[in-house]
Amino acid sequence: MKAADLREKSVEDLSELQKTLAHDVFQNRLKNFTNRLDDTSSIRKSRRDLARVITLLRERHGKGEAAATEVKPVAANTESAKAAPAAEAKPKKTAAKTSTAKKSEAK
Repeated sequence: MKAADLREKSVEDLSELQKTLAHDVFQNRLKNFTNRLDDTSSIRKSRRDLARVITLLRERHGKGEAAATEVKPVAANTESAKAAPAAEAKPKKTAAKTSTAKKSEAK
């Protein structure tokens, strides 16, 4: 499938094609796993066709939402942003070491 041919299709057609290609990818992988697939290159072809369709759908949805997906600026105080996850880190548990000591004493 060529990208030029796909660009001519509507969004509804592309979403329907996406569903069928996703099903084809699944079926090809299943047949390959059970050694019933003769042409293993069909897995790669169907995956790439699916990726083309998904890319076109994202492009079409992205045109209407371009203003909503702008990148937000990073916080001015980066030191506090880095320190917050470190403060939330939990200490390591030492219960595993004590349980092995009890097992050796029981012998």
